[in-house]
Amino acid sequence: MGIAIKMRWYFVIDSVPTESLRPSSADAKEYSIGLLFLHILLLLLFGFPEYSSCNMGYLNSGVSSSSQVHAADDAPASGGGLSCAGKRSSMEDFYETRVDGVDGEIVGLFGVFDGHGGVRAAEYVKKNLFSNLISHPKFISDTKSAIADAYNHTDSEFLKSENTHNRDAGSTASTAILVGDRLLVANVGDSRAVICRGGNAIAVSRDHKPDQTDERQRIEDAGGFVMWAGTWRVGGVLAVSRAFGDRLLKQYVVADPEIKEEKVDSSLEFLILASDGLWDVVSNEEAVAMVKPIEDAEEAAKKLLKEAIQRGSADNITCVVVRFLMDQGGASASSNDTTTSANSVTPSLVTVISKKKYRTR
Repeated sequence: MGIAIKMRWYFVIDSVPTESLRPSSADAKEYSIGLLFLHILLLLLFGFPEYSSCNMGYLNSGVSSSSQVHAADDAPASGGGLSCAGKRSSMEDFYETRVDGVDGEIVGLFGVFDGHGGVRAAEYVKKNLFSNLISHPKFISDTKSAIADAYNHTDSEFLKSENTHNRDAGSTASTAILVGDRLLVANVGDSRAVICRGGNAIAVSRDHKPDQTDERQRIEDAGGFVMWAGTWRVGGVLAVSRAFGDRLLKQYVVADPEIKEEKVDSSLEFLILASDGLWDVVSNEEAVAMVKPIEDAEEAAKKLLKEAIQRGSADNITCVVVRFLMDQGGASASSNDTTTSANSVTPSLVTVISKKKYRTR
């Protein structure tokens, strides 16, 4: 519905002389006064909205899911995530934090999925992407190619399931896969991954926007176009240049992930995955500075989410924080910790992987 209205509006602009679209000054003044009175009437009838607090209907304490994974030998990290609808009336973000065993190796899988055009795409990607990935025959031996295959296979299968739907749906995906001492970050869309290494904030993904030179060239080479409509959009409609779904724009809006690999060592402190509801109002450096003093990953995610709300983020907000807990001395930090030799540095899951989703009622 929204896409059709926008497209129709731009066609009208292109086909009607500009002067004929301009109201007279008297008409414009009358319209503005009428709109003001209508706005005041609605406020008096329904009350003034309050957006500044997590307790104003946008974030409540209802927990829809919770799971706990205790420490195990060579387990990867501890992480926590939170989601909030923010000022939006609907919630289209999803996230996932998992620990799985694959071919005798314990791996960590973390992801943020920001939907548009409804929840269908984001929910599908959350449910299927990681399962498709860890079942790939080359997941351990060639993880990068397995990630690329899993992204495209998941996209293809979602598009097949969309045959009965008239309205397009799509989703970003920013994921981090931890295998041994390797962290592989893959991204499609404008959710973002940022690490803290040696105290510094480092973006390990790139926001896929249509106005980027290489993205615009790819879209135009495929026969598409990019135009300004409040922001740069593919076909005047979509503000990201890569995504899952978006069947009508699939020729131009691909689900090919950009993948970056980082070594997990003692200089790597934590990772932040978040939807653009955070990054629209909080810089990479600010986010890292907020998380740094907070040891508990879920509390750190909560800090970021509340800060984004206080700064007036207009979008759904989802944050996942993953701490890399290095056991370097062989002494356990708690009764559940694993120990290693004095000369080794391996990731260790000390606490839990917590999954809590805060939703509007």
